[in-house]
Amino acid sequence: MAIRNVLYIMCDQLRWDHLGCAGHPFLRTPNIDALAARGVRFAQAYVQSGICGPSRMSAYTGRYVSSHGATHNRVPLSVGEVTLGWHLRESGRTLALAGKTHMLPDARGMKRLLLDGQDELAVLLREGWFTLVDRHDGHHAETDSAYADWLRAQGYDSKDPWTDWVIAVTDAAGNTQNGWKMRNARHPARVKEEHSETAYTTDRAIAFMEAQGDSPWVLHLSYVKPHWPYIAPAPYHAMYSADQCLPVMRDPVERDNAAHPILREFQNEEVAQSFQNDDCIATVRPAYQGLIAQLDHHLGRVWAALDRLGRWDDTLVVFTSDHGDYLGDHWLGEKELFHDCIQRVPMLVFDPSREADATRGTADDRFVEAIDVVPTILDALGLDPAEHVVEGRSLLPLTRGASPAWREAVFSELDWTFRGARRRLGLKTGQHHAWMVRTDRWKYVHWTDGFRPMLFDLAADPQEFHDLGADPALEGVREAMRERLLAWFTALKRRTTLTWAEAEFRTDRHKAAGVFYGEW
Repeated sequence: MAIRNVLYIMCDQLRWDHLGCAGHPFLRTPNIDALAARGVRFAQAYVQSGICGPSRMSAYTGRYVSSHGATHNRVPLSVGEVTLGWHLRESGRTLALAGKTHMLPDARGMKRLLLDGQDELAVLLREGWFTLVDRHDGHHAETDSAYADWLRAQGYDSKDPWTDWVIAVTDAAGNTQNGWKMRNARHPARVKEEHSETAYTTDRAIAFMEAQGDSPWVLHLSYVKPHWPYIAPAPYHAMYSADQCLPVMRDPVERDNAAHPILREFQNEEVAQSFQNDDCIATVRPAYQGLIAQLDHHLGRVWAALDRLGRWDDTLVVFTSDHGDYLGDHWLGEKELFHDCIQRVPMLVFDPSREADATRGTADDRFVEAIDVVPTILDALGLDPAEHVVEGRSLLPLTRGASPAWREAVFSELDWTFRGARRRLGLKTGQHHAWMVRTDRWKYVHWTDGFRPMLFDLAADPQEFHDLGADPALEGVREAMRERLLAWFTALKRRTTLTWAEAEFRTDRHKAAGVFYGEW
């Protein structure tokens, strides 16, 4: 049976190593593991930025950050960029959303086009061509959102039920405490589990699938968890103990005077200093794992709905994350930099085609990137691959056992203009960027502003403790990695207003157009 539907699932801030199928010794994720058994687990999957906004914009456009330009959170995606929703719309389909996107409208671009009203085009552009089942980004109070209204209808009487109930906790003495304070992550959320963000978003997604009947659909199910605030409802808040978490990966050498100055300044950010406290790690990591266990439980409900509706036979399922979480590794908190615990993410693909039967339950170690999701979906639905715009590659040849020539490296980017580290290093507001290229053995990071590069030998130092960016003996390696980065950068797709077929048609046609320059 042909693929008719797509379920594109994204978690927020889920590390690649926090799944049972990826080898976590304590964290139980039977439903995610079941998806891996049905399909292919791409064990070397990487995002194009370690920050929510730019990572998601790459995932939704199939383009690197340097191409789409939305380099950080709160940086709008240009109104001229083409997203998956537009590709689907050209074929008469819509892209539905349940959950988070982090889309920010290009208000200036829309104003130039006189699209600042409530017409259908303006609404779609504001949402990145997503048609909303329900949007909930889960970062701050959303007093007039559908989720807030729904919570009030369930009896959570508050102007701001998200702050007062969803991310607030009840401590051992029965008092309400602030969920923004990570010390309170050991306590249960005030909200009932069935009213939590994860449960609510799952309910909306299942209701959407049920309402489609036999009509084809594409749904982006985008969870806000296990992203901070790290507050889990009972019983998930106490499901794991500190000794059931992965060991913290950090080394004193990362703190000494020879460490890279930008790394040191990121270690001075407030969130990093909090996670340098062992009590913070022992409090947050178990709650983080509980949030993942809760996600897994509700994904089991999604799988049951697919089974009940008979949709496993004709639905492509992609499961991934927008980046990881330091959780104290490398003396850091949050995300952004280029360590694997941030850049490497889960990527599971269930391809219902019979051609994929031979790869079911396997792990594929070839490099894949977040930008591969858009071309994979277009390929699965038999749509125009838009090769003049899309920079990723379809993963279906891999799920179907083919061995095409494949990439030898992955790339990611960081705009760190908005971090206090930039000010502490004495840099004025401007363009402050870094680019990473990672191969099987080497990871190289190029920084602007005159800072030296970083280099890690992943064969000898898989934990990425020892930065070899200043080692004179490895200048040849750094030069080769710089050349690789330059070759990638010069190959980005900047001419996006013409298809390749149109470019071919226009080649050497000046005489057909009545222009006869150059004749003797």
